[in-house]
Amino acid sequence: MTAQPGFTPHVTTLGTGPRRILALHCTMAFGGAWGGVCKALGEGVTLVAPDMPSHGKSPDWDGISDFSQTVFEASMSCLDTGPMDVIGHSFGAATALRMAVEHPERIRSLTLFEPVFFAAAKAVSPEALGDDDENLKVMEAELRAGNHIAAARAFNRMWSTGPGWDTLPERAQLAMARAVPVVPATKPFLYDDAQDLLAPGRMEAVGAPALVMRGALSLPVINAANAGLLNRLGNAREVVIEGTGHMAPISHPADVAAAIAQMLARS
Repeated sequence: MTAQPGFTPHVTTLGTGPRRILALHCTMAFGGAWGGVCKALGEGVTLVAPDMPSHGKSPDWDGISDFSQTVFEASMSCLDTGPMDVIGHSFGAATALRMAVEHPERIRSLTLFEPVFFAAAKAVSPEALGDDDENLKVMEAELRAGNHIAAARAFNRMWSTGPGWDTLPERAQLAMARAVPVVPATKPFLYDDAQDLLAPGRMEAVGAPALVMRGALSLPVINAANAGLLNRLGNAREVVIEGTGHMAPISHPADVAAAIAQMLARS
């Protein structure tokens, strides 16, 4: 696994409070998407929010290097020297999980909103991956045909419970089309556990307080993934956000922030 040479993420800093939090966004978003959560958390926090390759203001992924490794190393580079709170959404949450497993001494608390670490779902309920696999095949077929807009639309349909694709501004559609080629590159990490996070004792050794969240309207594969992590993260609890799905950190930032605030209070 080799990270993209010379990749340096663009970093958005939200807030000016004394408690610093690394915030890792989902695929198709950008660091600034944490703005609503930061505002709801109040004046006591600062969120350090890097953009993944091909997202926001960061350089594009080169299509050759290991995408997941690039995101991991870039995220690690944004940590403070001392232990830091880390929150993540979707792929960002899966990356945050890896950070906690490989460098537990760097993590003060761990908040994961719907981590798409499907290897954990397979370990609990292999049948839960069925719908996700079918949707992913549609998206990948569009990518192979060079139809990035159609691929991004398929991805958006899979994960968003909010406004439909046709209601999104053209700028948002083009940003998603730019980002969507990275999705197949995440499969070795997310589906095959290329980093062996599920090896016996690894997750169990994470001592930091952990919060695992999901939306009540989320896909069955997310329920299974969260269950798999809760079985292994000994200091974890789950919070379910009612009335929403995968995009709750953006659509329901106050509800998500309320759960994060409780996590910060106990860590």
